[in-house]
Amino acid sequence: MHFSEVFKQSNQLCKVSPDGKYLATCVQYRLVVRDFSSLQIVHLYTCLDPVMHMEWSSDSLFILCAMYKRGLVQVWSLEQPDWHCKIDEGSIGLVSSRWSPDGRHVLNTTEFNLRVTVWSLCTKSVSYIKYPKACQKGVDFTADGRYMALAERRECKDYISVFVCDDWHLLRHFESETQDLAGLEWSPNGCVLAVWDSCLEYKILLYSLDGRLLSSYSAYEWSLGIKSVAWSPSSQFLAVGSYDEKVRILNHITWKKITEFEHPTTIINAKAVVFKEVEKKPVVGSEGLSIHQLTMDNSLFSTQSKYEITQLPAQVPVIKPDPDRANPKIGISALAISADNRYLATKNDNMPQSLWVWDMLRLSLLAVLEQTAPVRCFVWDPHRPRLALCTGNTKVYLWSPAGCVSVNVPVEGSFQVQSLFWHCSGSSLVLLSKEHICLCYMEPSLASLLMKDMMPR
Repeated sequence: MHFSEVFKQSNQLCKVSPDGKYLATCVQYRLVVRDFSSLQIVHLYTCLDPVMHMEWSSDSLFILCAMYKRGLVQVWSLEQPDWHCKIDEGSIGLVSSRWSPDGRHVLNTTEFNLRVTVWSLCTKSVSYIKYPKACQKGVDFTADGRYMALAERRECKDYISVFVCDDWHLLRHFESETQDLAGLEWSPNGCVLAVWDSCLEYKILLYSLDGRLLSSYSAYEWSLGIKSVAWSPSSQFLAVGSYDEKVRILNHITWKKITEFEHPTTIINAKAVVFKEVEKKPVVGSEGLSIHQLTMDNSLFSTQSKYEITQLPAQVPVIKPDPDRANPKIGISALAISADNRYLATKNDNMPQSLWVWDMLRLSLLAVLEQTAPVRCFVWDPHRPRLALCTGNTKVYLWSPAGCVSVNVPVEGSFQVQSLFWHCSGSSLVLLSKEHICLCYMEPSLASLLMKDMMPR
């Protein structure tokens, strides 16, 4: 593994273009575009205010920068750097902004969710969509970019509107059988729309493109319900995480539960492997070290770590949530399924230091990664069954079926990895600290590194 030099960023605004050629970062009111292979600056733009949100168009030709405090959106062109577009929502305000799938329309949501404004960059026309609902995930597009589903709230009832993105005409409008809709998401093949209720009621609904209710699933009543939802890339499975610390897997034929994964405090499954991170502080003598090394070389004094396999039965560290506080730290808050549909990664909030990996073929627990600090972010390689995660320290962690590895980020100063994401090719990782970014380049021999790390010493 190789690491790049460190670059500045603010508000965690760092995105790779969809074609993988460019890396865009925001530093306060500046937008910096670099060539991803050389990391040389190719464009530098100056916005009117510190940027709060940044997003690439689907064709990698435009970049959207939103400044919510001023109700402004600026759009920049890579092909014509002198061209730019400014959208001012005025006194009605702005709370979110995003691209349409064609990369030629901007969708702005105004304050208090009064309306969604669709701005066309080609014709300069404007369309309005009323009554958007303020919820966790109220807008979603099909993977092919043809349709948009929008959650609406009018007359104290939930509705769903399906629009055709070519000309934004309304295709279907129907009432949702939810008490308080919390989110919606299209299946990757664009055939089914999953809609789920708020945490006060466990209910998930499956609708067809024409608004027919295909199925409804509820695991229990009178308790906190759904906390996270994730489709498999093949659209064959829907994983539903809930506050009862379980993940239920629904199949795409009958939309019934085929299994459920529990997160026990004691692991006794003989087929599961528990990897425990063990830290070791290096012993370094100060004799012969320069002042520069003593003050700047973080790798000399940073805590090293490795994974050890824990004997079963193994105890999982648990934090007892406070029942008197809202949004208790309990239940499955994050789900992610690998690109080959083979593995599912989950995080249980009252076991924050543990990451669980499940085998979707055998429908059983495969591995548990027990970290020394709470897991902040985890994401699958877009092409291989390889999982990257971080815990807010100076390390990046990788899991694959071959094993686990812990790698220290060897940069000057302290680089605390707060979040990370993969390049679309899967050849590198982008690591983000509070104010900086660093690129981690994968070597083809990483599998052998994972195996070597797990060999007994």
